[in-house]
Amino acid sequence: MAVLSYNEILPKTIINYNGEPCEVLSSHIFRMQKRKPVNQTRLRNMVSGSVLEISFHSNETVTEAEIDRMQATYLYSNQKESWFAEKNNPKNRFSFPFGTVHDQVQWLTQNSVVEVLTYEEKPMTIKIPVKVELKVEDAPPAVKGNTVSGGTKLAVLSTGAKVNVPLFINTGDIVRVNTDSGEYAERVEKA
Repeated sequence: MAVLSYNEILPKTIINYNGEPCEVLSSHIFRMQKRKPVNQTRLRNMVSGSVLEISFHSNETVTEAEIDRMQATYLYSNQKESWFAEKNNPKNRFSFPFGTVHDQVQWLTQNSVVEVLTYEEKPMTIKIPVKVELKVEDAPPAVKGNTVSGGTKLAVLSTGAKVNVPLFINTGDIVRVNTDSGEYAERVEKA
């Protein structure tokens, strides 16, 4: 385990905080007048999903969490859980509460391969690609002259996710979507 000083606690780092793994969402180092510097961070607890705001002072250190990674296949989601299976061992199935992984699962089709982060051999969360390609299931027709709203319309993708797309996108097109922002990136294939 690496020991990190207060100024090494940066976004996307996973640290041990109060005995649990926490992902650093943001950090800001500042100094108020003649005081010592402080790193003000936002941490997401990877067990509970709660977000904490913690300040680390210049004399504090934390340990980096030992996170392992494994490949898994997305199986399905119901109202309460999303189920996955280890890629090379389909009998090893596990689930996450739907609320904790909903932001990522909405971009996954059945049998999509994802990266699962594990802590002490227990699955904690999933990491998905930054961009995914999905088929447009429903896109209302473009109305001529309807560009007052910026020239976009709401389309439903094959996973059920809804995205604002340009007016030229039609049902059956395949589009690339940025999973971090949830925004349309480009059309990959025309129907």
